[in-house]
Amino acid sequence: MNETVFTNARLITPDAVVEGTLAVRDGRIVSLDNGASSLAERIDLEGDYLMPGLVELHTDNLEKHFIPRPKVLWPQGVPAFFAHDAQIVASGITTVFDALSVGEYHDKGRIAMLGKAVGALNSCRSTGKLRSEHLLHLRCEVADPRMQDLFFPLSDTPALSLVSLMDHTPGQRQWRDTSSYRTYYSNIASWTDEEFEQVVERLQTARDGCAEDNAASVMAFCRERGLPMASHDDTLVEHVEEALGNGIAISEFPTTMEAARHASENGMLVLMGAPNVVRGGSHSGNISALEIAQAGYLGSLSSDYVPVSLLEAAFALSEGGYMSLPAAVGLVTANPAEAVGLADRGSLEVGRRADLVRVSMVEGQPVVRNVWREGAEVF
Repeated sequence: MNETVFTNARLITPDAVVEGTLAVRDGRIVSLDNGASSLAERIDLEGDYLMPGLVELHTDNLEKHFIPRPKVLWPQGVPAFFAHDAQIVASGITTVFDALSVGEYHDKGRIAMLGKAVGALNSCRSTGKLRSEHLLHLRCEVADPRMQDLFFPLSDTPALSLVSLMDHTPGQRQWRDTSSYRTYYSNIASWTDEEFEQVVERLQTARDGCAEDNAASVMAFCRERGLPMASHDDTLVEHVEEALGNGIAISEFPTTMEAARHASENGMLVLMGAPNVVRGGSHSGNISALEIAQAGYLGSLSSDYVPVSLLEAAFALSEGGYMSLPAAVGLVTANPAEAVGLADRGSLEVGRRADLVRVSMVEGQPVVRNVWREGAEVF
């Protein structure tokens, strides 16, 4: 038996923060006790927090390592993937769903990197040397006519564990205000008014010709395989109703209070961006995650494009009085794990997987000191 004892810790359990001791044996939590341990062989956490490893359902961080500059595809996939893994584990994330876009509207290099990134994921997982557990989240752009040709060759990837359906057509969902769409893409295109109208018309026409069939094909595949699905950027109650009717259980980044409320009240997990919390608002002008938290509809958080934001946001919600620290930690551990059927992790409870994070407070901010995955120190 391989046993490790952590003592003099502030244990963040599902219901409380307890000063005590936690023991791990063979990769599982075997006990939690109040007070310090007198055992000679123990790890003294010196009053730091000990919390479950973070569970990340949607991060675009891998893109930064495969496309470090616009349209620059990094030639070596394995080193890029391990660099991504290092950043993920240093942020306290022990289970990560690497989100890759299946389709795009303007050439940012996402299609060029797709197969290469999935290949690197498979290769790196097979080495047994990754520090976080990496799973695959395919983000399906249903308005891209190429989507099915891109999705189905990757659909047998063993790591595939989550699929989301997105529609980033100007005039739809997040971009129902086409002027916001134009502003967002101003860094890659300078359109005249006439040119922009032509772009919008072209993309909307393409959507009308393929989105319904693309969505239906992906959802049928997921139902057959029992894969969890997420809707993306729900804006209207009708979007949520459509998702519910299709058996979708996760509402990623709803853009309005109405959509978030309807999703939450009908049992969907409302997942918002942790950067939205840390920054105090959406970078694209959508609803603030803090407003959704205040209303009681926030079910989970994703670091999206800043891995370290996941931990920061949980502590910020507690410090801001939106919820208790155990509840805030649940947003980034137990809740996302439960939503995708990972019942073996996400909380400090006897029998759960010993994915653990030691957190110190430095100048009032949470900082990851050490990480253990299934009881083995990985950071």
